[in-house]
Amino acid sequence: MTANLSLYPLKFEPILKEKVWGGDKLQTLFNKNGGDNIGESWELSGVSGDVSVISNGSFSGNSLSWLLEEFKEKLVGERIYSKFGNTFPLLFKFIDARETLSVQVHPDDRLAKERHNSFGKTEMWYIMEAEKEASLILGFKEKITPEEYSRLLSEKKLHTVLNHTLVQRGDAFILTPGTVHAIGAGIVLAEIQQTSDITYRIYDWDRPDKNGELRELHTEEALSAINFESQSPRIEYEEKMNVPVQIGKTNYFAVQKLSLSKPIEKKLDFSDSFKVYMCVEGKLTLVSEGVEVPMETGETVLIPATLENVKFNTHSATLLEVYIP
Repeated sequence: MTANLSLYPLKFEPILKEKVWGGDKLQTLFNKNGGDNIGESWELSGVSGDVSVISNGSFSGNSLSWLLEEFKEKLVGERIYSKFGNTFPLLFKFIDARETLSVQVHPDDRLAKERHNSFGKTEMWYIMEAEKEASLILGFKEKITPEEYSRLLSEKKLHTVLNHTLVQRGDAFILTPGTVHAIGAGIVLAEIQQTSDITYRIYDWDRPDKNGELRELHTEEALSAINFESQSPRIEYEEKMNVPVQIGKTNYFAVQKLSLSKPIEKKLDFSDSFKVYMCVEGKLTLVSEGVEVPMETGETVLIPATLENVKFNTHSATLLEVYIP
């Protein structure tokens, strides 16, 4: 079926998730229409039960799983395919928090494998919109003991030791597993993470869901996953125009920021990896292998590993460029 077909820049249907804390900004800002209280748009996902479907070109209507099984290392790169096989290793989202999310923590690879036969969850956040005084919860103000943590949680005083960080557009953060965290109200962000949907919910502000029920907490599971040291997840980087600026690098992904004020062409000479572009501001036309793909704020494109060049036709756009180092 695919013998005579070539890979090209790929867009996918967003998978929209209604959340008790979600709002309407993914609709009003990014034209993602899917009902009320949409908290997340999964842009590119290989998570079982939530696998992305291609929305452009000759492969339109086929799934990311199908694409990976058909093209293997041509899609993701030989090095990556030899490690992950037919599992797509990263998950990309846009998130709108009308209300503050639950305080939560993610397990590392060892714990996630042991408990869930899954990857852990290292993730990165890039702030796209933030209302005045909007903040993130990122770890603890200072190191605490597990015993002190458990006491404060039982007394509903955990918030007194959590570290609140004010944010604005362009701020970026890497959250390693074990970091207690929450996205605050009034924030829209892009999220890049390992392919995992495992979250241990610690505290949910005694907030009922749409059925009037309190959501499940994972008190015991979280306790052994938490890093009780104080942490500084914020990434410091220098803004530059029309050249890539690395803003985050982990063992699982690397992220560069491209702030563009003119058309540029780029040779994709990364180490045998697919690339993903998330448009976080402005609009452009992405061109590769003669295929033109329009992009606006809130859209995502996957560039297969075999594509060697990409051109961005724009006068004003900001992109996150993601690959596996």
